Amino acid sequence: MKDPVKILKSLSDKNRIRIVKLLEKRKMCVCELAFILGITQPSVSRHLKKLKSAGLIKDEQEGFWTNYFLAKPHNLNTRRLIENVCRCLDGNPAIKCDLRKARKVNRIKLCCR
Repeated sequence: MKDPVKILKSLSDKNRIRIVKLLEKRKMCVCELAFILGITQPSVSRHLKKLKSAGLIKDEQEGFWTNYFLAKPHNLNTRRLIENVCRCLDGNPAIKCDLRKARKVNRIKLCCR
């Protein structure tokens, strides 16, 4: 397991928690996350860097986009931690709003302006 303190610190920010919950549903690019969260792309990139450093997310290149997604931790304790964090957020009003926005976001229109 990656350093547990690093993992927990990476989850200590509301925007990083929101990102984890969004990435639980599907892969997303920085533009999509910035739009949904209502924060700047550089801020999203900083949050993604911390989550990636903690081993919670990964990225892959898909043409023009870099997609981010939740990592599949090999360590059972880390996997359970992420599952529990996501489960705890299921009824959160801000998360519900984020997920509604995520269903409507069009990355081609958003990222290629």
